[in-house]
Amino acid sequence: MSQTVGLNHLGLSVLDLDATTNFFTGVLGWTELARDESYPRNSVTDGKLRLTLWQVDHSLPVTAFDRRANIGLHHLALEVPSEAVLNDLAERVSDWPGVEVEFMPEPVGSGPRRHMMFQEPGGIRLELIWPG
Repeated sequence: MSQTVGLNHLGLSVLDLDATTNFFTGVLGWTELARDESYPRNSVTDGKLRLTLWQVDHSLPVTAFDRRANIGLHHLALEVPSEAVLNDLAERVSDWPGVEVEFMPEPVGSGPRRHMMFQEPGGIRLELIWPG
């Protein structure tokens, strides 16, 4: 029997704390919970999942994550409630400054699931997925 009971939060290092916070709150409608300028870090939530965003130290060499070469987070998949929401978010995401879209909504396998992949402005690779 598992000794853990679920995800408390996921901590992510980001290139630009403000840009990533603004993306999650401005595009995805998440809520900002707790900012700490002494680190700096910030927490955001969609009401079920909480992310802690940690600003990388720009006085050190900063290296972008390469999902094929680095051990760690490959991507974060966020479920959406409908295909219409996926399509609406895809348009909003693709228009957001600093976002790099990998691909717009497309079927997963033979469907009906659909998803899209992109990097938010702070460098985290995200997937939006509608389970069909």
